[in-house]
Amino acid sequence: MSPFPNVVLALPEWLQRHTTASPPFRSLEDRMRFVISLAAHNVERGTGGPFGAAVFESETGLLVAPGVNLVESTQCSVAHAEAVALMVAQQVLGTYDLGAPHLPSLELVTSSQPCIQCYGNVWWSGVKRLVTGSSVQQTTSITGFDEGPVPADWAETLRRKQPPTRSIEVIEGVLEDEACKVLSQYVERGGVIY
Repeated sequence: MSPFPNVVLALPEWLQRHTTASPPFRSLEDRMRFVISLAAHNVERGTGGPFGAAVFESETGLLVAPGVNLVESTQCSVAHAEAVALMVAQQVLGTYDLGAPHLPSLELVTSSQPCIQCYGNVWWSGVKRLVTGSSVQQTTSITGFDEGPVPADWAETLRRKQPPTRSIEVIEGVLEDEACKVLSQYVERGGVIY
């Protein structure tokens, strides 16, 4: 018997109910509204930080996997919304590579620009597109969260075609005002800044 525990990240029960029979989300705004609603529910229910994310099929808007910030509830610093959504998508699809040739083009939609950790996760995940709400600067100024040393040219670096075939389309600032409202609500409710 191993002296070390298994690491398990369980999605909150409300998230399972919130995403049951989700219709395709046709527009980027619809997808962003959905992930912002995940962030808002996470704050309202006290299950984590003010961040939501989801992996969608880019062409159809079909939800592949939702994610919310679970850092506090899991006592795991890597359980950011983006990381959770990517891990769930990889389990749903049975692959570590979300850019595998047999898959449709996938995108990560996130209520806030990825921190330094999630920036790396996006790169390695294989998604073809990243869509963000609030910026790192907005997140930091509203909440006081330290998002780490995100490079100033982060978006351009993802967009650049890298060997062998990696290139990620980046769309910034979708419904950023609505995303910022959730960050403010978290602060107003006395949410922990970790």
